[in-house]
Amino acid sequence: MDVNVQWVFTSMALLGLASGMIGTFALLKKQSLIGDAMAHAALPGICIAFLFYGQKSLLVFLIGAACSGYMATVFIQFIVKHTRIKEDAAIGIVLSVFFGLGIVLLTWINQHEGGNQSGINDFLFGKAASLTGNDVNVLTITAVLMVITILFFFKEFKIITFDRAFAQGIGIPVSLLNGVLMFLIVSVVVIGLQAVGVVLMSALLITPALAARYWTERLGWMTLLAGVFGALSGVAGAYVSLIAYVPTGPLVIIFATALFLFSFLFAPKRGLCSKIIRRHVERKKLRVKQLMYERGEQL
Repeated sequence: MDVNVQWVFTSMALLGLASGMIGTFALLKKQSLIGDAMAHAALPGICIAFLFYGQKSLLVFLIGAACSGYMATVFIQFIVKHTRIKEDAAIGIVLSVFFGLGIVLLTWINQHEGGNQSGINDFLFGKAASLTGNDVNVLTITAVLMVITILFFFKEFKIITFDRAFAQGIGIPVSLLNGVLMFLIVSVVVIGLQAVGVVLMSALLITPALAARYWTERLGWMTLLAGVFGALSGVAGAYVSLIAYVPTGPLVIIFATALFLFSFLFAPKRGLCSKIIRRHVERKKLRVKQLMYERGEQL
């Protein structure tokens, strides 16, 4: 296997690992829509960065996407604070406006000479084959740093996720750690844009965590399983994308969704099939007990 292909697989595995682990906390803190908003809000930042820089550069695009995502966050908070609009509606408004602006800029770029050759279209649905050596390095290093951050602050993230008041009582800087967690969510969305795409990156953040939720009640195991599911989805999607020359994002999400459906159906305790079997067994036991009781009365 070519060395560059191996690097792409490694970077996609690390991206899936980081997305799953960070997505666990985003899911439990009910911040799933934030990832979706950040992904869609990143598109105009990418387009503006390309217009200023004039050529494709993942690092420059990431800076533009991060700035655009940060602006979207500020607008969401402003709308919630100064109007009667609730957070979910504010996220929907900002997401739609930023994504619409991004599509307009993307169309304008593609209508100019060389625009459609820049590779910027890959940010819509993602394409692992379009990753260069520098892109892979940036993605890999960033993903590794995010995984290390999650592991280092795992205990603190666990406490602020389940008991914010207790965390404040024992002196944990809750606001700072919430800011770190939000930064991680935005960062993993931004670095995954070219590989998975603007449209579907938020799904990679949440779907592995949803799948892992069916297998365990413990946060540590859930975080680990979500990371494994995300890594498997990333590698499988990248492999099919490279051999079939199709966008990576939809394939990654198809594999992630397949893992979720398998978990939903066959997880030992919370899976649908397991619940049906348990109900059948319990009803059978109840019938046996009822039959034994009736026979005892007759005797």
